Amino acid sequence: MMIQENISLKPYNTFGVDVSARYFAEVNSVEELIETLKFPKTQTLPLLFLGGGSNILLTKTFDGLAILLNLKGIKEEIIDDNLVLVTAKSGENWHQFVMFCLDKNYGGLENLSLIPGNVGTSPMQNIGAYGTEIKDIFESCKVLNLDNFEIETLNSEQCKFGYRDSVFKQEGKGKYVILEVTFRLTTKVHRIDVEYGAIKSELENMGIDISTPLNVTIQDISKAVISIRQSKLPDPKVIGNAGSFFKNPTIPVSQFETLKQQFENIPGYPNGVFVKVPAGWLIEQAGWKGKQIGNVASNQLQALVIINATGNATGKEIFDFSTMIIDSVKEKYGIELEREVNII
Repeated sequence: MMIQENISLKPYNTFGVDVSARYFAEVNSVEELIETLKFPKTQTLPLLFLGGGSNILLTKTFDGLAILLNLKGIKEEIIDDNLVLVTAKSGENWHQFVMFCLDKNYGGLENLSLIPGNVGTSPMQNIGAYGTEIKDIFESCKVLNLDNFEIETLNSEQCKFGYRDSVFKQEGKGKYVILEVTFRLTTKVHRIDVEYGAIKSELENMGIDISTPLNVTIQDISKAVISIRQSKLPDPKVIGNAGSFFKNPTIPVSQFETLKQQFENIPGYPNGVFVKVPAGWLIEQAGWKGKQIGNVASNQLQALVIINATGNATGKEIFDFSTMIIDSVKEKYGIELEREVNII
């Protein structure tokens, strides 16, 4: 374990924002992590744990200790004829982990293909796509309690999953470090759903007969999801971004019905007494799709994605751009968007 000083965090965030950390360490084991956390010189400083760096926006120099979690390893436990528990360390790349499971014909993660980041951050956001969320296939996770350096196991109920939310973003924020995550996956009989979003049409484009789910494999679903994502979302390795920057807002049915009278084409997805409205549609209709100000822009293909258009944007520029979008949407629709990306 080696703690370095004044290290640039540009390689460790997908926006490619160049800010530095006062102290920086890369850890490859739980023992190294605890040793780093007990380093006397940094005991009273704020902590920043880095995974894939795909859901953070660094707006200023971090005057604390940034720790890159490089914990690696995957293990499997067969439970019965159709159930396997697969555990991945927090430093495993998410998409590579999904591909590992698909190669084994383990079902449940296919709709979450090509999501950027590492396994350790997946429960924090309760990441989701195309009708699947982490909570749907989550078994448990091991965490390090920063108050006493004890390792604890949290189940789904204790994680308090919500829409892009969990205990790790609420009362557990700053209390736990996720060390590994265990998923409950199928081995033979998989749940195949081709109805969500553009998956059905993409499968048809691939020449797959979707007249019955029996003709569709979990590998087919994954390929369709990857194709859809690649057609809409910029590759963070090519142009800096953090994927979806905003959450899809949920508003009361009464508010949605009022908006429907003024904006008859506004889409909405009922959820009990609430309606979820696509943030991308709101942003696009407010005139932000493809719009660029200085070094920052809204993606031309998906307005929900903010990009570091020139590669030279500061975190403050990106944050200010997002604020303008929030203000614009609120002025037009009376809906206040919430940032999905963590602002540091």
